[in-house]
Amino acid sequence: MDEKKAKFYQSYANLPLELRSEICLVIDGEPITWNVAKLEIDTDTAKGNEILQKLFDLLILK
Repeated sequence: MDEKKAKFYQSYANLPLELRSEICLVIDGEPITWNVAKLEIDTDTAKGNEILQKLFDLLILK
């Protein structure tokens, strides 16, 4: 999971600031922005782990 987090942080750091408030995926009908994803991943929540996994499953991150 640490490798996935590292790839997420690298991609997040390269996102333009205005794109960070854009929706990157939807989980259980709830839109998740890049900023929300980072917050969840930073705090190592179950939702953060789910977000991280889905970003890789959908090939948004590789």
